Amino acid sequence: MTSAHDKAVLQAIFNPSTPFGDNPGLYQEDELTDDDSGFDTELLRQVKELEMRGVSAAEAGDLQAALQLFSQAIRILPARASAYNNRAQALRLQGDAAGALQDLDRAITLSGGAGRTACQALVQRALLRRLECQNDDARADFERAAALGSEFARQQAVVLNPYAALCNKMLSEVINKLRNPQAPEMQ
Repeated sequence: MTSAHDKAVLQAIFNPSTPFGDNPGLYQEDELTDDDSGFDTELLRQVKELEMRGVSAAEAGDLQAALQLFSQAIRILPARASAYNNRAQALRLQGDAAGALQDLDRAITLSGGAGRTACQALVQRALLRRLECQNDDARADFERAAALGSEFARQQAVVLNPYAALCNKMLSEVINKLRNPQAPEMQ
């Protein structure tokens, strides 16, 4: 376990270009988890096993088997978010973006927008929304995932922020002008 000071030092070493004191995720939990305490332990064990088998099948390229295993896990514990998130990934890989979005919405709702599954589902949904050119909705999902501790989501939220892009452009112009005062201004 690292302390906040250790994280700040590592941030300064690995990301020297970030402003001092800008330590995204510094106060987030090291590892997000889901609260599975409300589920029957035997059913939860079965569902986790099905999900692991589903992930293995998807990694092996057998998306049909993966979808069947995730759907079986959902039938056993329909109030658990994780299998919806996993099935959404398989649906997306199969080209079913609409089905993936439905499962992601369900996963986010069931998770209460908190925990590991919510974070992953928000990032997946944001990526799908970005592909559909729904940048405002994508940015909102990335921001929510970033608040849960996703560094990738934080970076994507910044990329999609029009004010940040404008500020970066203006800052770049000012720095270029300071470096080369004789250069004509760009329009």
